[in-house]
Amino acid sequence: MEQVVDYEIGHKTLVFERHCAAPVKRVFAAFADPVIRAGWSAPSDGAAFIYDAADFREGGEDRFRCGSKENPQYTGRTTYIAIVPDVLVVSSEVVEVGGRKLMSSLITTELEANGDVTTIRMTVQVTSLFGDQMIAGTEIGNNAALDNLVEHLV
Repeated sequence: MEQVVDYEIGHKTLVFERHCAAPVKRVFAAFADPVIRAGWSAPSDGAAFIYDAADFREGGEDRFRCGSKENPQYTGRTTYIAIVPDVLVVSSEVVEVGGRKLMSSLITTELEANGDVTTIRMTVQVTSLFGDQMIAGTEIGNNAALDNLVEHLV
């Protein structure tokens, strides 16, 4: 029996950069602590980002749900590949809904200290299995989350 694949493949590399008026140790802590991270990760007031498990260490895995506050229907897993405190976080992420994989990505977050200002540079290499819609959602979500992070740390 032939298997029918119902995917619309898309690829894109997204690069985000923010300058945050906070020391690099404080910025890194906002990535490392899942309680703090949950506070700035939701892209809007109507969105939810909930950690069901968090293990921020090399080889560790976070499990999360996201979407609207009324229906956080998307589930995801983040696996931490490399962590250098105050410098670098490399992770992979898979997001699905109802058992259908929607996207995967490789995320490299670099932190650069300049006194009490930290430059955050995030490169997301995304593969969407659901076409341009997931790529656009990844771009919108990461832009909003990084804006929230900068605002949270001021």
